[in-house]
Amino acid sequence: MALQIDPSRDALVVVDVQNDFCPGGALGVAEGDAVIPLLNAYAARFAAAGAPVFLSRDWHPARTTHFQSGGGLWPPHCVQGTPGADFHPALALPQDATIVSKGMDPAEDAYSCFQAETEDGMPFAAALGEHGIGRLFVGGLATDYCVKATALDALKEGFEVVVLEDASRAVDLKPGDGERAMAEIIAAGARRARLEDLTR
Repeated sequence: MALQIDPSRDALVVVDVQNDFCPGGALGVAEGDAVIPLLNAYAARFAAAGAPVFLSRDWHPARTTHFQSGGGLWPPHCVQGTPGADFHPALALPQDATIVSKGMDPAEDAYSCFQAETEDGMPFAAALGEHGIGRLFVGGLATDYCVKATALDALKEGFEVVVLEDASRAVDLKPGDGERAMAEIIAAGARRARLEDLTR
């Protein structure tokens, strides 16, 4: 079923396409960089329609309970101000895309964009509210963590959610985690889409 971008209520959310999450990074997702051409194409469609684009990033302090050194699950990654925390250089997004950062509190994991804030400290949900957003198109890295957490929180907050299955990839810490995450997102009320589902 075709989807029409409605600039009065739709936004694109590009989740954590950072160097550390791409192949060769500290926590590289298999084929993580394969999402970039697709996300660039989605962003171009949203920009052409006049719809806002949000760009999330992990922005961790050097010491955090999110890392193994602090009792967490993960090796150090996306530490504030390091090259690994930079957006992948091939990511081509509109100049007016809004960056939201998460994981800055050393005592929280912050997988969801709904735990992020803009560069001037506005919570992500409030920034969406300023634009009158009612539907989020979500893609990026990784399906089984930050994409899933963002989609589920968006549904809880009353947003419609479209998950961009062609522009998301999973960590798959356990084989099949990505497929299970997608099934959980759809079961919670989201729909899935691919680039060809968007009408020009």
